[in-house]
Amino acid sequence: MEMPLTPLEFARRARKLYPHREAVVDGSLRLSYAQFLDRCDRWSSALQRLGVKQGDRVAIISPNTHAMLEAFYAVPQLGAIIVPLNYRLTAADFQYLIEHSGACVVCAHSDYLEAVDSVRERLPAVRHFVALEGTRPGWLDYETALESSSTDFVPPNIAETDVLAINYTSGTTSRPKGVMITHRSAWVNSVGTLVHIPMSPADRYLWTLPMFHANGWTFVWTVTAAGATHLCLRKVEPQRVYAQIAMESATVLCAAPTVLIAIANGPAEQRRQVRRGVRVLTAGAPPAAATIKRVEGELGWIITHAYGLTETAPFITICESRPEHASLDADEGAMVKARQGVELITSGELCVVDDQGREVPHDGETLGEIVARGNVVMKGYYNDPVATAEALKGGWFHTGDAAVVHSDGYVEIRDRFKDVIISGGENISSIEVEGVLLRHPAVLEVAVVGVPHEKWGEAPSAFVVLRAGATASAAELRQFARDHLAHFKAPQEINFVLELPKTATGKIQKYLLRNRASAINRQ
Repeated sequence: MEMPLTPLEFARRARKLYPHREAVVDGSLRLSYAQFLDRCDRWSSALQRLGVKQGDRVAIISPNTHAMLEAFYAVPQLGAIIVPLNYRLTAADFQYLIEHSGACVVCAHSDYLEAVDSVRERLPAVRHFVALEGTRPGWLDYETALESSSTDFVPPNIAETDVLAINYTSGTTSRPKGVMITHRSAWVNSVGTLVHIPMSPADRYLWTLPMFHANGWTFVWTVTAAGATHLCLRKVEPQRVYAQIAMESATVLCAAPTVLIAIANGPAEQRRQVRRGVRVLTAGAPPAAATIKRVEGELGWIITHAYGLTETAPFITICESRPEHASLDADEGAMVKARQGVELITSGELCVVDDQGREVPHDGETLGEIVARGNVVMKGYYNDPVATAEALKGGWFHTGDAAVVHSDGYVEIRDRFKDVIISGGENISSIEVEGVLLRHPAVLEVAVVGVPHEKWGEAPSAFVVLRAGATASAAELRQFARDHLAHFKAPQEINFVLELPKTATGKIQKYLLRNRASAINRQ
């Protein structure tokens, strides 16, 4: 008899094989797999008593807590759809996303109860509000609901093509879109991740990545599939990361490049004492080779670079290590690791195509768009057939990422198409310029954007964050870029800033920097 492909199967197996193994650590709370999954069943039963049915949406606003993790099992095993929301948004954003998803239940951590209450009167479709932590009048208490519930609930028949989660895009240039991820695509991505990033029951996974971001890159289920331990981290700061790695013997973590930069620049004393050999999966934005070299060289961690999007559940490529890479020196090895790589075994087909849909030559120079098709691509955008048809035209998902393919088949992103700078008819990759500037010893972070130029049409402008205690002039950094790049690629402007604007998942919001640069030019 066939069984549907669903990550809920990982929970069944973990309960059977690892009932007494430590599943979750959240502060002083420690749960075995038997205890953790018992709580998930109790929450399913409580939600069912509240009237949640198959196909209903349940929105969650929370940092990385045990309650947040429990929702990724309790909600979908009812056949309902989990809607994990970016907790760093505004109350008005919460209102829009809750309304758009049609959520009938909203669950929130204590830090966000007031924000939700401020828009509660504008959410008539929500039948129940649940406080995951903390108390507030008019909110159901999560722990009380669990204590008063049994583990019995009526499981529906779930098809692998049913929607498991709606994950909202960051919406940096338009309203966020709700990406529908099915049980099948979540299962396939989790298994593919384990093929390329092997884990075992001995591993302890530190939650430095928000669980709301593409379902924690599916690690909410992948860790359980391996019978490993979830180490919840509610706030990501270098000192907290170092402390958790030391106290809980963390072995694996995920982080966007900007988070890696922050961790690699934490207090020197703690940095020197941090546990070596931690395996790190980085994605979310192209990492600079200089960042990879520093993390591996100074911290002794092992970095693997993956690429994907919310719409692909999320991974479609992995920069897998090959035997010939072992002979590369540190600089060359870091440059290879910074590439997006090749298809995951399970992700399906990926191509880089020109504007006529033809595959570009594998010459490391010809620019095209990454397109993908296969088992991890979204079912579509929720309640948005026009955007769905545009994104999936021709039977391929169009990423909007501009890339080249090297002779060995490894894909390397050069930019988002909207971020490519066209100066005097020449294409300039902002990522390439950023990678060079990050090699300067005084530079901590950098973002390069195109700004209007009277002669060239556009010109690169750099926003630079310096390392603590370091100094560098604009002229020095411009010359450094000219020494390592074709001169037309060097930034015409260097703007020193204290920090770069970022999304909750660590992506730099370049549209804000473009606006700022244009305003500076008009002055």
